[in-house]
Amino acid sequence: MLRRLITPLALVALLGLAACGDDDESGGGGGSTAADTQTTPPPTPDETLSDTSTKPVIPRPTGSPPRRLVVEDIVKGKGPAAGNGSTVVVHYVGVNFSNGFEFDASWDSGSPFPVQLGSGSVIEGWEKGLVGIRKGGRRMLTIPPEMGYGAEGYPPDIPPNETLVFVVDAVAVK
Repeated sequence: MLRRLITPLALVALLGLAACGDDDESGGGGGSTAADTQTTPPPTPDETLSDTSTKPVIPRPTGSPPRRLVVEDIVKGKGPAAGNGSTVVVHYVGVNFSNGFEFDASWDSGSPFPVQLGSGSVIEGWEKGLVGIRKGGRRMLTIPPEMGYGAEGYPPDIPPNETLVFVVDAVAVK
């Protein structure tokens, strides 16, 4: 009976000692194992889209670009909805529909961008596409050229008649 009790205790003690590591005072830590050298694969676009604490990775668009504004809530926020006259403080990433090229991202500067809806200070696709967003929300906007930069584009990064895709996070709605 005593042997049945001591054997599991001895096993637990051995496992505990093995987990403590070595006593090498040099701080070198000894050799590395395969687990130490493995890297975590980068997140997929789908994984980053729902996490509003990180810069989203927009998947490369496929198929034909839509002819109308497409508004998709990825994460629904809370609080009052933005409307004309509201100031929405946002983080965003923008890519060209035709090639997936990222042309701008507020995440890179670390500074969110304030937008007063209805003031005409941003492209029409944002003016219309951000109405109704709530604080904490993440929204994907697919914007046809006539609601973006049109026939002129915004050289050198946005070609003429380009459909734009933005993922926009509402940091605040005032």
